Amino acid sequence: MRAAIIWLATPVVVVWAATAFGTAQPNTFTTLKDYLTYAETHNAGLKSKQQQWIAAMEEVPQAKTLPDPRLTYGYFIEEVETRVGPQRQRAGISQTFPWFGKLDARAEAALKNAEAAGQMYRGARLALFREVKDGFYEFSYLARAVEIAMENLELLRHFEEVARTKYTAAEAGQPDVIRAQVELAKMEYVLRSLEQLRKPTVSKLNKALSFPEDTNLPWPKVEDFNAAGLEYERLVNILRQKNPELAGLDFKVMAAKSRIELAKKNFYPDISVGVDWIQTDRAISPGVRDSGKDPVMLMFSINLPLWRDSYAASQRQAQALTASIEQEKIDTENTLLAKAAKSYYDYGDSIRRIRLYRDTLIPKGVELLQASETAYKAGTIDFLSLIDSQRLLLDYYLSLQRALADNRQKLAELEMLAGAELKAR
Repeated sequence: MRAAIIWLATPVVVVWAATAFGTAQPNTFTTLKDYLTYAETHNAGLKSKQQQWIAAMEEVPQAKTLPDPRLTYGYFIEEVETRVGPQRQRAGISQTFPWFGKLDARAEAALKNAEAAGQMYRGARLALFREVKDGFYEFSYLARAVEIAMENLELLRHFEEVARTKYTAAEAGQPDVIRAQVELAKMEYVLRSLEQLRKPTVSKLNKALSFPEDTNLPWPKVEDFNAAGLEYERLVNILRQKNPELAGLDFKVMAAKSRIELAKKNFYPDISVGVDWIQTDRAISPGVRDSGKDPVMLMFSINLPLWRDSYAASQRQAQALTASIEQEKIDTENTLLAKAAKSYYDYGDSIRRIRLYRDTLIPKGVELLQASETAYKAGTIDFLSLIDSQRLLLDYYLSLQRALADNRQKLAELEMLAGAELKAR
């Protein structure tokens, strides 16, 4: 029962958090923590899993309770004459006691099912967090992409001014000015396209937060990412130990084994104990010993478990269900490990891309752009070469932000699969 008490504490905490965070407004959300806290307390799907868990917990006290006592009453339409007097009515009460171990097996099955429901809630919470993180980092990428596009728009305006200056000084032709204006128009289009992506990007977050679809969320604060490696063996060990889907199946196996024990107990009878009382009037004849004395009887009864084929079928059914869940766990673990292997590769690949763009390509691209601008002003390269350098650097910056967002999204996916927060190292 200790495990059940521990699990039961969490829904209470969630309800308290919902009350404490219930007044938050979407226009105040800027950090990932804001989104996660609100989603945990307001997401309709997670609330449904929470209620299923609570409902499963309520099965435990029902399963370990004795059957209701049985009260019987009988009225003699015609009084029964006996030596000690006529009998008018009778009443009795009895209690059935299931065979030794039945209640324990039934309660254990209910407890393990409740713990499995708790793991389902935990899995739904991790999946929700992954969904929120995925949407948040996509939103963060978009915010950074808009900033980069605006910076490049200013850079192109500067290049247009340089081209105009050279054209005025007869050091460059009018085509350079026109090319600069064309690039400006293209960059303005890119910026507008990115800004229009805001609504469809936000809609994913709105769904996870149970906000109306048209809710407008503020741009998130851009966080610094510290992409570090993860050990694959450590990831696999954590997944096998803490993944809620696997843990839930473990509890379901335990519940199924308890049902096997319960099915075995069906071969034995239940015992009923009771007391009967009969109202008796005084005897007609005087001087009769015990005249008018009400008899009280102690009653014992058992059911007769005769239909043994049915009980055997019930036992085989419970054994088949246990084997089915055990095989389901093996299949689920294999599927999870395959997903983890792919996500782990994608996570590592994002780290390699981050290092490539951040440490090599962007510094070289900045150096190339500066050298190209100097050379263009000196008249040693044409304007197209300068624009190519700008385009290249823009692509590098956007690719770095894409790799950073991919890295955080893949880490969130790995955390969902592992069932725990992963400390990159």
